[in-house]
Amino acid sequence: MSVHRTGCLVCGKELVYGQTETVECFYCHTRSASNVKCLDGHFVCDTCHSASANDLIETFCSTTLLEDPLEIALVLLKNSVVNMHGPEHHFLVPAVLLAAYYNVKEEPREKSSKIRMARQRASSILGGFCGSHGDCGAAVGTGIFISLITNSTPLSIDEWRLSNLMTAESLYIIAQYGGPRCCKRNTYLAILEATQFLKEHFNVDMKIKHEMCCEFSDLNRECLREKCQFYNELAS
Repeated sequence: MSVHRTGCLVCGKELVYGQTETVECFYCHTRSASNVKCLDGHFVCDTCHSASANDLIETFCSTTLLEDPLEIALVLLKNSVVNMHGPEHHFLVPAVLLAAYYNVKEEPREKSSKIRMARQRASSILGGFCGSHGDCGAAVGTGIFISLITNSTPLSIDEWRLSNLMTAESLYIIAQYGGPRCCKRNTYLAILEATQFLKEHFNVDMKIKHEMCCEFSDLNRECLREKCQFYNELAS
């Protein structure tokens, strides 16, 4: 199982207790004294250990230096605080895209405030939005992302067009699969579509480092399995 419900919250490996030393939290990068870390050296501070899904997403995305949005997403998705399905994915999508975008652009000062705004905007996207409103929250998340990097408003011209076009293209790709919903699949599709959109319209290349193979199939009773491009029986 890929979700780490015991052991290290980052990699799932066994926790090791030893001498107290100064260690850095994997998620927020604060340094503190502790006598525990995992076999791979990961340490998670008490604040991040007890954080809500949205708190963890905001903290990690605001501090990470990673430039691959899927890699950032997978770190968060494997944490047990992020459910298999849920509205936290509506915030996760724009958060990881903003983190990767500003890391690639080497503009770290913009990142935290934009991620905070993305959280506020995503909070209005209801759970089950895909089925009740015909508009997947992951797709809306990509529109939030474009609106934030372009500073779009309802009175904007090209920025308004691009924000809505981004949502439309993400939603179209997601809709091609049909139901039932899968927050993980829709998250992957939305992020991949956004990276292509950025390259085409903004000439920003956020390279995805590896082929995506979903690790959450066994947690999803409605998984499409072989009908999903991300399904890998060996990884589930």
